[in-house]
Amino acid sequence: MRIRELRLADDVGAGPSNLEPRRHRCVREGIRAVSGNRSCDATVVHDMARATWNGVVIAESDDTVIVEGNHYFPRESLTAEVRESFKTTGCPWKGTANYLTLVVDGAENTDAIWYYAEPKDAAKEIAGRVAFWKGITVEA
Repeated sequence: MRIRELRLADDVGAGPSNLEPRRHRCVREGIRAVSGNRSCDATVVHDMARATWNGVVIAESDDTVIVEGNHYFPRESLTAEVRESFKTTGCPWKGTANYLTLVVDGAENTDAIWYYAEPKDAAKEIAGRVAFWKGITVEA
């Protein structure tokens, strides 16, 4: 396992009072940083990781990147059908997240996969990668 460090951009006015920086915690396998220190660690994992939903493997890779506790899989590791969604959300240091709807055996899991089409420089490690939530299980 290798560890690469990601640097966060300044969180100007990001705190609740606009005076304090928002605290982003990255905790995984003893790795921790906060954006108040302007750094966040990413762990590159070279063990096989699998993402499953409804008992079906939807992605598998030995090259995932963990950021803020989420495994980011290479986009090409997706084995299930996905459809683009119109949903987007924003992260102050990663950029704009885009979402995909997962389709397995006719069942849909709306907006269950996200990715950063154009991540900010601080998050360049996750370019071309996807992460999961909404009932998708990741085992590594």
